[in-house]
Amino acid sequence: MRSNGPRKHEKDTVPRGFRGRLSQFLSPLSLCFVLFGGGVAHAADFPAPVEADYVVANFRFGTGETLPELKLHYRTVGAPRRDASGAVVNAVLILHGTGGSGGGFLSQTFGGELFGAGQPLDATRYFIVLPDGIGHGKSSKPSDGLRMRFPKYTYDDMVRAQHRLLTDGLKVSHLRLVLGTSMGAMHCWVWGEMYPGFVDGLVPLASAPTQIAGRNRVMRKMIINSITSDAAWKDGNYVEPPRQGLTAAINVLMMMTSNPLQWHKSGATRDEADRWYESQVATRLAATDANDMLYQYNASRDYDPSGDLEKITAAVLAINSADDVVNPPELGLMEKLMPRVKRGRYVLIPTSDRTRGHGTHSLPALWGRYLADFLKELSPSASQ
Repeated sequence: MRSNGPRKHEKDTVPRGFRGRLSQFLSPLSLCFVLFGGGVAHAADFPAPVEADYVVANFRFGTGETLPELKLHYRTVGAPRRDASGAVVNAVLILHGTGGSGGGFLSQTFGGELFGAGQPLDATRYFIVLPDGIGHGKSSKPSDGLRMRFPKYTYDDMVRAQHRLLTDGLKVSHLRLVLGTSMGAMHCWVWGEMYPGFVDGLVPLASAPTQIAGRNRVMRKMIINSITSDAAWKDGNYVEPPRQGLTAAINVLMMMTSNPLQWHKSGATRDEADRWYESQVATRLAATDANDMLYQYNASRDYDPSGDLEKITAAVLAINSADDVVNPPELGLMEKLMPRVKRGRYVLIPTSDRTRGHGTHSLPALWGRYLADFLKELSPSASQ
């Protein structure tokens, strides 16, 4: 991308040609269910994904704990392309949000907007890797049996495991792009600092490259404390799920990812709102394991890339939305931090009837044109 230094943030306008069907897309909470673990069908207009597991032997976590076998589940879309030396030159890594899985990106509203022929991440050109992070999806997680004896993983551990999957499992030694949503966006910043030179471009969607504090941290503590304070939790060794604690945690999560306009559409009257809320809680309770959720939110405890932003050599396109409760623009964090990113650009999408609060990160119809321009201008990392 063309950038000789820090650039001021830009405000987006709704792109022309926005497809009307998205205005009838999922309600914010239905969207969140997809992002945080719900199933989605594969979009038919890009190659079918291939699923597999990679097992890392004796993976050592930052706490010093180890797992004899760490299973990393992943999907790939497209095929690797190699240069004369045999190195893969077209790999793209896409990272999901808290509680989600790589499968969420196979929806028509995400993969259907990005992976098809002629689209920004055309799977006939790119080798797209969609992993399930540690503690998520079909990768190793507390609910597999260890419960609270599962290692207390962090975002650094999750990124190191992704690196192992790529280098040892898929024989990928360089990435064209890392794109992430929410937690995956925070992983983008970690990638840029932990493995400078490994990635050409980073696209974090809905994040800030600094310690989680203020309301964001308090909401996470509410989720954690709601679970652990339920007498039925029994230090993670529950027989019956701690429904009261989980319901309270889900309530906080709902508010974190909320959008007033879309919620009002989902519950335009008192009775409709009540029915909608009760349905959402029931659906989420059936799909959520208390220990998994506890670990997922605790994993962000030491996230703080703010000290090493100057180490990032990759080009960065950071995109947030103005109606995001998790990353509210009024804090001014991005304006303070982005000037320290050598090849960075920040885009703020304004609130509209098409944004979905925090969930805007998974609607490329709203930000895909920025990604397309970024890819066209992207050159190898400065250290390459």
